[in-house]
Amino acid sequence: MSTKSEKKLEEILKLLEKLATESAKGTPIIVEGQNDINTLHKLGVKGDIIPAKSSGKSFLDVLGEVEGRGKRKVILLMDFDRRGKEWTNRLAHRLEEMKINPNLIFWKELLGLVGHDVKDIEGLATYLETLRKKLGA
Repeated sequence: MSTKSEKKLEEILKLLEKLATESAKGTPIIVEGQNDINTLHKLGVKGDIIPAKSSGKSFLDVLGEVEGRGKRKVILLMDFDRRGKEWTNRLAHRLEEMKINPNLIFWKELLGLVGHDVKDIEGLATYLETLRKKLGA
């Protein structure tokens, strides 16, 4: 049993707890699609979660949706693959232009913790399940 894995699991769970708290305060979270939303719900993160790439939405539709909510802060939680990184950077840049603060902290920390093992938000629940089984938790 690796204490490194235990520490990783603990850090991920702490991060998800903070994410859930931030979301409960009303900060919208932008994810790529419906499966990401389902995964976050499964992991206890509720609140205003906006799918960026669902049902033919354009980049501008997503920005309009965020602006329409009247929030000055939004959490970006795109996938960890190349396209997810591109989307994160583009969205962050455009949101800043709109005077909306894009929070990339959760995305960067998750990327650092699971980036080598998980390519998308959708895979997070399965990854945590596997990690728990490995640790016998």
